[in-house]
Amino acid sequence: MAQGTGEFEVQLDSLIDAVVDYAIFMLDVEGYVRSWNTGAERLKGYGRSEILGQHFSRFYTPEDQAAQVPARALEIARTEGRFLAEGWRMRKDGSRFWASVVIDAIKNPQGELVGFAKVTRDFTERHETQRLLKETQEQLAASQKMEAVGQLSGGIAHDFNNLLMVVLGNLDLAQRQVRQLPDTTNLQRYIGNAIRGAQRASALTSRLLAFSRRQALDPKPIEVNKFINGSVDFLQRSLGETIEIEAVGGAGIWTIEADPNHLESALLNLAINARDAMPKGGKLTVEAANVFADKDYVRVNPEVTEGQYVAICVTDTGSGMSPEVAARAFEPFFTTKDAGHGTGLGLSQVYGFVKQSGGHVKIYTEEGQGTTIKMYFPKHIQRGVEDEKFDELPAEGGRETILVVEDDTDVQTYLIEALRDLNYQVIPAGNAQAALHILVDDRRHVDLLLTDVIMPGLNGRELGRRAQALRPGLPVLYMTGYSRNAVVHQGRLDEGVDLLQKPTTQAQLASRVREILDRRLKD
Repeated sequence: MAQGTGEFEVQLDSLIDAVVDYAIFMLDVEGYVRSWNTGAERLKGYGRSEILGQHFSRFYTPEDQAAQVPARALEIARTEGRFLAEGWRMRKDGSRFWASVVIDAIKNPQGELVGFAKVTRDFTERHETQRLLKETQEQLAASQKMEAVGQLSGGIAHDFNNLLMVVLGNLDLAQRQVRQLPDTTNLQRYIGNAIRGAQRASALTSRLLAFSRRQALDPKPIEVNKFINGSVDFLQRSLGETIEIEAVGGAGIWTIEADPNHLESALLNLAINARDAMPKGGKLTVEAANVFADKDYVRVNPEVTEGQYVAICVTDTGSGMSPEVAARAFEPFFTTKDAGHGTGLGLSQVYGFVKQSGGHVKIYTEEGQGTTIKMYFPKHIQRGVEDEKFDELPAEGGRETILVVEDDTDVQTYLIEALRDLNYQVIPAGNAQAALHILVDDRRHVDLLLTDVIMPGLNGRELGRRAQALRPGLPVLYMTGYSRNAVVHQGRLDEGVDLLQKPTTQAQLASRVREILDRRLKD
């Protein structure tokens, strides 16, 4: 015997009510709720007794209600038979979820509309995944764009510096020749103006090299609290009295490793940008905090490595930026200032420095609400050797022979006297070529090569390579006082390189020399 229609409807209602993953309910022709299943109760938070007879528009956000979205949804279902959409919906507790919605028109055998069947599914997790994927793709595209611009800028800056060297060199020669001639006041002024212009161009190329992460850095451990507190005075002098500056440290802020001069320059660039955004005055806050970049953060910011960072934040109360401006703020030569009031390289320089230091930069801004720029630097892992006090060690000498290569006569004299006072045998050389001549033609045994890094002609790094090719196993100790770029790359000492920083005391010199010579004996 066939089942009756009423019995089938009861069983269908029972099956619908048992569904928990979907909100399924019926509406009358006006949109008032006539039925309510278990899935609807779970998803929307309303019990059956409190929602029956209520209008379905209460599930829509206030913004959608004001835009008449519920009415349009019913009208489309009425005229086309079905309405499909995704969007934010409201729960009883006021929270929102991303919903997939289907509204089907229900008609009787005569074709008359008798109501609507509405099915809602929670797609919040999928929507969030899609949103994160889109953000990640946008961040990756932006990172790749900046990387490409950086490579182009670095190449241009490198070639342009070579051209500027020719321009400045010949202008300097011309200026010296002109000074020997009578009545050349105007000509000297013209040449002087040209030299100043070329020097300004050289400064711009230096900033481009900073953006492209090709500048020479001298990273050192920095106590961030102490650094930002010490920066207040020079920032105040730079910004003037209309800007209030506050430094906010924190308890237990980790140490970072960065070039202190470039970090100070980055702070100054950010502060000047903030000042320009506060023409009538305002407040600038510099603060620090320990942060951790977890897997979720790294997923959205693919150029970032998971781990511990110190965030140095610079916040102003200025005009803020639009999303379009913020998206391009780090691009070289991009500026919103009038012509002649900025090169558009300040933030680019900050970006390149932080990236080269192993960190990253983020902008948080809103028009009319100010701007916060956060520089994230990796936590520095202290090593015991960095804390050694060489001055406290005895100045232990030896009998070995040391080849000393130094082009500065006064420094060379000091090194010879200091080493001979420690009973070492010293062979002096004024440049790399003289040192190579000694290593090739002089039969004297050499236990250690002590050489300056930056010298005219062949630099100390190349001298070290050639010396070790001539005399395998010869240890090399490099010295430098202002540039480590020949032995340090991307902020890190080249592997297998020993370095002594100028100026140095006799105790430091003795300890370093003895350490390297003793290491050779152990090997």
